[in-house]
Amino acid sequence: MQILGIDIGGTGIKGAPVETDTGRLLADRFRLPTPEGAKPDPVAAVVKEITTQFDWHAPVGCGFPAVIRNGVAESAANISQRWIGLNTAQLFSEATQCPVYVLNDADAAGLAEVTFGAGRGVKGVILMITIGTGLGSGLFINGILVPNTELGHIEVDCDDAETLASDEARKDQDLSWKKWAKRLDKYLNSLERLFSPDLIILGGGAVKKQDQFLPLLTVRTQVVPAALGNDAGIVGAALAASLPR
Repeated sequence: MQILGIDIGGTGIKGAPVETDTGRLLADRFRLPTPEGAKPDPVAAVVKEITTQFDWHAPVGCGFPAVIRNGVAESAANISQRWIGLNTAQLFSEATQCPVYVLNDADAAGLAEVTFGAGRGVKGVILMITIGTGLGSGLFINGILVPNTELGHIEVDCDDAETLASDEARKDQDLSWKKWAKRLDKYLNSLERLFSPDLIILGGGAVKKQDQFLPLLTVRTQVVPAALGNDAGIVGAALAASLPR
């Protein structure tokens, strides 16, 4: 099955058609900047532009940075508060004239990694952590997704974790990789105490620089980079849209 996967982030929105049986991208991904303020109508216009780029008139899967329940956004981190209570799937479907399935963006990335990437065949508890504008999370138990965990917002040192350990925080606070790695390590150790995971997969834009921080982590759980890199969100969104429900 071929489905267009779209990954909506705080700074960029990217998409590509995906062969859902293999996780293979069928074309180079197309990326546009996230509109300033990330309000619903401008974001929907970008989603439409991506479908137009691929002349797409078939199902679309979309990863979105919020708690998503039955297509409705129930939170809004790093995007406009106007999304809360809005049926994102309906908005995107109307904008694109395509059937659109929406899920949390980190859940999408984790689904791709568990199915085709670093978590494939791994039993037990897997945590997918995406590091970018914010911190996203996907929790899997024997390959089954526990949706909308949003563990980037747990409290670490009396602060929201993503204000300390996101890539955006590293850039905004001009932190060295060593100082930032110490914060990330503290966050991962907090997750380890809560979930006793068998594997932690790190994804998102920051993982391009994995050599700068992975060797500095002390967390006991095995930590690996996402095998699908920054394409995981696209692949997982498409895969999610292909699943029976």
